[in-house]
Amino acid sequence: MAITMTEPAAQHVANFLANRGKGIGLRLGVKTSGCSGMAYVLEFVDVLNEDDEMFTDKGVSIIVDKKSLVYLNGTELDFVKEGLNEGFEFNNPNTDGECGCGESFSV
Repeated sequence: MAITMTEPAAQHVANFLANRGKGIGLRLGVKTSGCSGMAYVLEFVDVLNEDDEMFTDKGVSIIVDKKSLVYLNGTELDFVKEGLNEGFEFNNPNTDGECGCGESFSV
């Protein structure tokens, strides 16, 4: 089981954590939402929860709770800039569909 990051994603998260001045990593999770059923959740983590799994890639810690890990195992987190837009992209091998706006997915 693993969650990985591209170099641009790792650099973006590391920079944000440094500017924030605290935090042990980035939480990646899922919640029920959107037109396809599930949506990704990202937040910075200061304290680990009992059911958290932690992965380290390119010097950055990614924290995932055990319930979300079922849907996220094998996911690669990327940070993409296209013109004036920038944001995270999730390369998740577990999805079998996404909504048209890209905000939610199904497994």
